[in-house]
Amino acid sequence: MGRRGSFGDSFRFASAGVLDALRTQPNMRFHFFIAGGVLVFALFLGLKAGDFVLIFFAVGLVLVAEMFNTAVEATVDLFGPGYHRLAKTAKDAAAGAVLLAAINSVIVGSLVFYPYLVALGKRLLGG
Repeated sequence: MGRRGSFGDSFRFASAGVLDALRTQPNMRFHFFIAGGVLVFALFLGLKAGDFVLIFFAVGLVLVAEMFNTAVEATVDLFGPGYHRLAKTAKDAAAGAVLLAAINSVIVGSLVFYPYLVALGKRLLGG
């Protein structure tokens, strides 16, 4: 067994993983961009702290799922380019997790943002 790394080493390796995913995975870049936009929009609307936390966790779940999807795909690809039914199952399940996280995020976002958008609409329309 090798020596245990420091907390700083762990943080650097984890950061490298996130940056590598952002550099190499178009879907990660897309989700990261959307997450940033949603969080800025939440700040613009002046969400209450509890509502902001719900949005933050919903979009964070999508990013975490995308990271796991990337890890599963890389691990499966490590074993070779050939087709195997179990490799397909692993990749499809990981992609499905991202899909479920994204659907969850849309539902949570819709429920949280709705009253703020209604209030904004009333202010803009003078009602």
